[in-house]
Amino acid sequence: MNTQPSVPPSSSAPSGALACLALVMLLSSLGTSIAHVGLPTFVRAFDTSFQSVQWVVLAYLLALTTQVVSAGRLGDLFGRRRLMLLGIATFTIASLACAAAPSLWVLIAARAGQGLGAAMMTALTMALVGESVPKERAGRAMGLLGTTSAVGTALGPSLGGVLIGIFGWQAIFLINLPLGLLAASLAWRYLPRDQSAATASGFDLPGSLLLASALAAYSLAMTIRRGHFGAVNLALAVVAAVLGLAFLIVETKARSPLVQPALFREHLVGTGFVASGLATTVAMTTLVIGPFYLSGALHLDATTIGLVMSTGPLVAALVGVPAGKAVDSFGALRMTVVGLLSMAAGAFLLSRMTIDAGASGYVIALVVLTGGFATFQAANNTAVITGTAPGQRGTVSGLLNLSRNLGLVSGASLMGAVFMHAAGTSVITSASTTAVVSGTHAVFLLATLLVAIALAVVVGPQVRMAAASFTRPR
Repeated sequence: MNTQPSVPPSSSAPSGALACLALVMLLSSLGTSIAHVGLPTFVRAFDTSFQSVQWVVLAYLLALTTQVVSAGRLGDLFGRRRLMLLGIATFTIASLACAAAPSLWVLIAARAGQGLGAAMMTALTMALVGESVPKERAGRAMGLLGTTSAVGTALGPSLGGVLIGIFGWQAIFLINLPLGLLAASLAWRYLPRDQSAATASGFDLPGSLLLASALAAYSLAMTIRRGHFGAVNLALAVVAAVLGLAFLIVETKARSPLVQPALFREHLVGTGFVASGLATTVAMTTLVIGPFYLSGALHLDATTIGLVMSTGPLVAALVGVPAGKAVDSFGALRMTVVGLLSMAAGAFLLSRMTIDAGASGYVIALVVLTGGFATFQAANNTAVITGTAPGQRGTVSGLLNLSRNLGLVSGASLMGAVFMHAAGTSVITSASTTAVVSGTHAVFLLATLLVAIALAVVVGPQVRMAAASFTRPR
């Protein structure tokens, strides 16, 4: 039975609910980014290898990616407020377990618990915007969520470094306790209560297990060996394809499928999912390839590279809310197109970047691309969530988050592999300046093509409808 939230209990509820959802988004993005800075410390603390401590990051991302759609569906069935509270509690308790971990493998298991909690939180955040915020303010609400996500991503490494330096590595997890308690109190007070009784009787367990297994296999295929694809990567990719096909078959026969196959035939959901995955792949490319270009072609030092790379999250944080207001004023479709055109322009500039342009030229192109991505996200998320039936918003929100996570994985792996191939080397640290420039040009030319495909996916149906209307007999 689908859950339809009631009207928020007070006039202050929309602002309180939005504050809660923004804090939840901050928590989940911090959970992703703050652990990276602790990896060298974990090597020393647990006397292990760097390959082993990488699972501290990977376990979180795997749990988040594989469970986000199931969490969204459970929110539709069980109640979004209930599941949000459960997600916050799971994330907070798992954070405490991380800080108290006596061994690396306990820490990795606790990080998987954090990822599960984050899956519940992120899957329901956008869905609850549709229930808590008036439709005419949905764009700026989505923009605010984009801003807090960018802030969490940018803040994680620097905050983590300070906490580890002063209090030790446990502090990067203990910081989540007061934030989690605050988020839980805001959720309890301001999120709209679920009208129906809790029930998960219609949950598609076989479909959920198949999808989670397929996504885990794909994520591992894309992440292990850092883009150097071998037999293991290929085998995992084949397993992912087989499991994905099995999932589609099961969904067509399930009485209450995890994902309604008809959802992807709906214009907004299908185009929004594809465009989001492509755009996020391009955005992730700047984070993966940028440091190599700045060090290998421009020969900048680590401090300067860090400052240049921080431009992206800073722009995303600054653009989010104004972009959301523009969505409310000019419409989601127009701003989606504006965002993608800006991304295409930024990617094309990077594909033609010369060494003479220096760091300033790179920053200008990065600002254009990242500002476009922030605008696209606010517009695309608003269009998809507000255009979806209330009973399906949890599932659709989970799908949007899944497309984003798949884009992050693909951007880090596939685009990295393209860069290495175009540079003509398997050891990028020893590549010549010319090779690095060639690799950068090739990967961002591909990125420009991906944005063009996303633009065609978004605009194509509108063009066909306009053409059909023009040719229809009057």
